[in-house]
Amino acid sequence: MVMANKWVLNTTDTPLFFLLAQLVIAVVLFLFAHMFGMLQLPLELDMQVCKGLIPMVGLNVIGLSFSNYTLKYVDASFYQVARGMVLPFTVGTSFFLLHARPSLRILLACAVVTIGFFVGVFLDGTQVSLIGVGFGVVSSMITAVHSVVIKKSLDVVHGSALHLSWYTNLLSAILLAPVLVLVGELPGVMTLLFGPNENAPGQMSTLWTFVMGSIITGAFGFLMSLASLMSIKVTSPITHMVSSAVRGVAASILGVWLFQDIVTQGRASSIGIILLGSIWYTWIKHVESQAPSPSKAHYEPVPLDDLEEGKGVGHDSAHASHRHSQSTRGARD
Repeated sequence: MVMANKWVLNTTDTPLFFLLAQLVIAVVLFLFAHMFGMLQLPLELDMQVCKGLIPMVGLNVIGLSFSNYTLKYVDASFYQVARGMVLPFTVGTSFFLLHARPSLRILLACAVVTIGFFVGVFLDGTQVSLIGVGFGVVSSMITAVHSVVIKKSLDVVHGSALHLSWYTNLLSAILLAPVLVLVGELPGVMTLLFGPNENAPGQMSTLWTFVMGSIITGAFGFLMSLASLMSIKVTSPITHMVSSAVRGVAASILGVWLFQDIVTQGRASSIGIILLGSIWYTWIKHVESQAPSPSKAHYEPVPLDDLEEGKGVGHDSAHASHRHSQSTRGARD
């Protein structure tokens, strides 16, 4: 996906229109799958569901837009360095929004990833686009929040990752269309569709590159959207983001081969440190998931949603009252 996106973004100045084309292709694939009975989609949109998904759709559009802008301004091999703060931001977001307290070892793994980011940005010695790095940092923050919001948005669609993916792609395309006009990409779109070919003779035309790239990335985006939502549904948001980060760092290596990007010793060290921190985090999470929790023998945790609604307090009070009444009757007997 990263390589195909970079291939198209190298030939066009309309990253938002490219994103819109990808979303539209994903929506069309959803509809075809529904027509042939492969999927069952809610074609009649539920306005209550749409309203409940506003935060997620907004974050999805902003996050994907900033991600495309990041890739537009930086090399493919530097893309994951620019977005290297996804893991630390996601850990922090999970702590503040989901109250998931990280262990000391997880914080150390995040520190390793952060060091890798700063090595690539400030100690490499190679000139990089500060605009691209800025887009990458903001994109990382939004991606972190988005991964947590997905977890909550599943409740809006009654736990259906398929319906969530359908609504997200469709509503994101609807929202992105006017945004594209507001940011001033319309002249670039007209030039792309009706202007002269800007590629060298013998190469694929600009428009055909855009069309082919949109079809390829749109199809893969459709499949990855389903896979990502399924991943977050059955795993933690942080584990999902780490798997994405590891895939992205591996994709950076392809940037050297496909686009002849220059990878200095500092940039290679940065990618290696980020990958090392991500792998270490994955190992820590595996070890922590295997270790039995001693607190489980003493009490049964109250679900966070029940606690926020006040059910947990009443539930505990009822049990306490029941035990007290039993002990009182026992004393009388």
